[in-house]
Amino acid sequence: MTLTPETPDVTDEQLEQEGDIAADYLEELLDIADIDGDLALDVRAGRAYVSVEADDSGSLSRLSHPDTVQALQELTRLAVQNRTGRFSRLILDIGGSREQRQRELERLVDLAIERLDEGASQASLPPMSSYERKLVHDVASARGFVSESYGEGADRHTVISRA
Repeated sequence: MTLTPETPDVTDEQLEQEGDIAADYLEELLDIADIDGDLALDVRAGRAYVSVEADDSGSLSRLSHPDTVQALQELTRLAVQNRTGRFSRLILDIGGSREQRQRELERLVDLAIERLDEGASQASLPPMSSYERKLVHDVASARGFVSESYGEGADRHTVISRA
């Protein structure tokens, strides 16, 4: 079986299995790093979501940086794929990092809209993951603008223009 993003939709039961595997992997990683954290699992919109939270937000501060979360998410996805043989679209949140990134993406869209208001015909955003591009598309649409993704691989980015 080839592991690609085009792998057919998986069932909620399979997504719950992904979440359980991811949680086991992350618990082990947190134990090795001697970091306290509680894990929460959720399944929504065809993805497994795993959140790591702590009463003391300082204990997760080293892990909640966006680049670190992205790297840990990729490692966790690989662990899940290794166990299930299926491509995983699992989303990892550490200490509210996804909410923080959502706000950053909203600010990027607002800055792009300002450039459009100043006369630009379109505004390009930096390359980002497919999940983040989806969030940008949603924000742009909610603000009445059109967005499209361009480029390949790590250079894939979003361009925003007027509707």
